[in-house]
Amino acid sequence: MKIARLFGAAAVAVMTTGALAAIAVPASGQDLLNPDMVPAMERDLGLTHAQALARLQSEDVAIKVTDAVSAALGDAFGGATYNAATGKAHIETTNAALVGKIRESGAEAEVVKFSARQLDSTVDSLNTAEKSAPSAITGWGVDSVTNRVTLDVLQGQRGTADAFLAKSGVDKSSVTIRETAAQPSLYANIRGGDAYYIGGSSRCSVGFATTTGFVTAGHCAALTGAGRLTGSNGAALGSWGRYSFPTNDYARVNTSSGWTPLAQMNNGTAVRGQSNAGTGTSVCKAGSTTGWTCGTVGAKNQTVRYSEGTVYGMTATNVRSAAGDSGGGFIAGNSAQGILSGGNTSTTYFFPIGAALSGTGATLKTS
Repeated sequence: MKIARLFGAAAVAVMTTGALAAIAVPASGQDLLNPDMVPAMERDLGLTHAQALARLQSEDVAIKVTDAVSAALGDAFGGATYNAATGKAHIETTNAALVGKIRESGAEAEVVKFSARQLDSTVDSLNTAEKSAPSAITGWGVDSVTNRVTLDVLQGQRGTADAFLAKSGVDKSSVTIRETAAQPSLYANIRGGDAYYIGGSSRCSVGFATTTGFVTAGHCAALTGAGRLTGSNGAALGSWGRYSFPTNDYARVNTSSGWTPLAQMNNGTAVRGQSNAGTGTSVCKAGSTTGWTCGTVGAKNQTVRYSEGTVYGMTATNVRSAAGDSGGGFIAGNSAQGILSGGNTSTTYFFPIGAALSGTGATLKTS
C-alpha cells in the first residue's frame, strides 16, 4: 500500500519586503511515502497514525513559511524551530517591531538577544580556533531553541571549556557549556540505505541518488583509501568522484551502466527535492544497520570533533543510528536533508545535502 496525496494545497501568508503578501503553498502532488515511514514515526516519536500524517503536513507548511520570513527579516532573523505542540513555525527576531508581521505570516514569534548571523559568527570564531581546542571539547554549534551557541565538553572538564572560550575571544554570553558523557565517533563499519562495499571489507550506505550515481559520506572514501566499489550483490558499482573529509563529510560515486539511480529511498519513499527543515521538524533516516528510524532535527551549524578529524556545518538529530549507518540519507517528508556522518549514544549528525551536492558537483535525482 502506498500513501498518496499526503500534502494538500495550503494558503499561508508570508512576509515580503516592506509588506505582507498572501501566497499559496503549492500542493506537493502525489507524494509517496513508503508504508515503513509513518510506522517508524509512530514508533520513534510516539505518534498515532493520524498524528504522523498531520505532522508531516504542518511541517511542510512551516518549512515554506520559515524560508520566506527568514529571507525577509535579513539581519533581524534570530533562528527558527518547529513547534510540535501547535504545528507552527516558531520564528525568532531581534527586532520587537516585527513580531506582529511574523505572526501575520502564520508563524509564532519570539524576541531574542542574538541574530542568527551573530551566532554563526561566534561559531566561525570558534572554528578558527579549533586546532587549539583541548581534546575534552567535543564540538559546538548553534541551538535555535536557546538562541545560543552550545559548546560540548566531556564531563568534569567545564573549566577546560571556560579557558578555551576566554582564549577564543568570543562573547561568552552567547555560549552555553554542556557536559557530555562521550566523544562522537564516525558510524562506519563501514555499512546503509542501500549497502555498498569498499575494498571488499568495508561497508557504507547510499545517501541519495544523483543523476550519475549517488552521494554518501566522505569518510567512507577517505578512511578506506577510496578502494574498489561493489554493490550489495557483489557486482562492480562504479568509481569514486570528488570527496572531502575531514572539514566536510561528503563523497560522490559515479555508478556504472548496470546500475540505475532511482529518486527514492530504499524503502520506496519518493525524493521530491531538498530543503533545510527547521529545528524540531521530524526527520527519518535509512541505514543498513538500524534500518528506518525517525526523530527530530536538532541544533545546526555544528562543529563535530571526531578523533579522525573535525567536520563543520553539520546538523544534530536524536535519530537512532549505529556503526554501519554511515552515508545513509536523512529525509523530512519527501525532501532530502543530509548524509549521516556519525554521533554518540544520544546524538546523530548529518552533513547537509545542499553543501554535499555543491561540493561534489552532483545533481539530486528527483521525481
